[in-house]
Amino acid sequence: MAKEQEENRNGSSSLLVELPLREAAEGFELEKAICSHGLFMLAPNHWDPISRSFSRPLRLTSPPLTVTVRISQPPTSSSSTLYLRVYGASSLSPPHRHSLLNQVSRMLRLSESEENKVREFRSIVEALHGEEEATEYLRSFSGRAFRSPTLFEDMVKCILLCNCQFSRTLSMAKALCELQFEIQHQISSSKAAEDDFIPKTPAGKESKRKLRVSKVSMRLESKFTESKVDNSVSDLQLSQEPVDFVGMGSFPSPEELANLDESFLAKRCNLGYRASRILKLAQGVVQGNIQLTQLEEDCKETSLSSYDKLSQRLRQIDGFGPFTCANVLMCMGFYHVIPADSETIRHLKQVHSKSCTVQTVGRDVELIYAKYAPFQFLAYWAEMWHFYGQRFGKLSELPVSDYKLITASNMKNKKIATRKRSKTSAEE
Repeated sequence: MAKEQEENRNGSSSLLVELPLREAAEGFELEKAICSHGLFMLAPNHWDPISRSFSRPLRLTSPPLTVTVRISQPPTSSSSTLYLRVYGASSLSPPHRHSLLNQVSRMLRLSESEENKVREFRSIVEALHGEEEATEYLRSFSGRAFRSPTLFEDMVKCILLCNCQFSRTLSMAKALCELQFEIQHQISSSKAAEDDFIPKTPAGKESKRKLRVSKVSMRLESKFTESKVDNSVSDLQLSQEPVDFVGMGSFPSPEELANLDESFLAKRCNLGYRASRILKLAQGVVQGNIQLTQLEEDCKETSLSSYDKLSQRLRQIDGFGPFTCANVLMCMGFYHVIPADSETIRHLKQVHSKSCTVQTVGRDVELIYAKYAPFQFLAYWAEMWHFYGQRFGKLSELPVSDYKLITASNMKNKKIATRKRSKTSAEE
């Protein structure tokens, strides 16, 4: 059970929740667990390479409460606990605490089932390669691919990963979180005058709307400055101030997206055709046609038959083709299918000297990674992630401003020279 400690210095509002790692404690490294997939770079996620801590807003349930959470790991090799610093609350109800721990555990894949998969994957790697120096990247890979705190956020972000460079995926995710902030402000500021915020903003009025949001951001920034937590304890892991998410909210919920105008959403967040797909997904969830809780319940048995059934159900959702479905199912814990796209084709050509095409890439990855079954994706991704590191430097040490450099064109070049790391946390 989590241990809760209130911190009320200088009128601050934050508390510390301790999350025991239990079965996952052996060999667990927060840095590797988080910086293990490109999803960790997407807003509202924020990894600080200096303090090696992770922050983001989380939406707790029953009743709804949005807080900012900073996750850190004590700097000791025998640490079996994660520290969750919760900003914006002086106490948590049992339902809020349960929601917090569930979401953090989901992001880091701390369930017993996921831990068993990590150990099985490591056993397969050890049996196949032993201490081979050439495959050290497989042994050093955490076996955990970072995911979002909710399935809905994973599904939307998997849509954002389709048919575009990663730099655009980054900007679309950020725009959605900025939109959530605007929606939240509009709802709270118009309760006396309006029932709902259903934006159908004409293009000509867009600049006025942005000006209003800018003024709100300035007011909120002043408020944050006045109420920052004074944590003057010696432990670095406990002494960090909250990340400044001014102007950016949490990731939007299905309810916040479902009633938006499609053309507004497409233009505001530069989503293009994805706006329609995201809206239909949100509407399906709100209307009860897409049961997210049931989908997660059904994925607890990660067998081939359950994969096929879940894949068929996901394929019925507009815009969920083979690549998006495979990515979502990977997020749900299925690792035997590799989501293959043009980046996979490039990787096989560069690393395996395999001339493949869109038509053959599925068969090619099956042949290359079959020996790691049922964890083909983990082996493929460990290799891909290692290759990214060779090109761009250690990914957990990249400043946020360099995330946009991870593009297909840069992957074709020799190692990219990244900027010198500053002594302060880099922010966009």
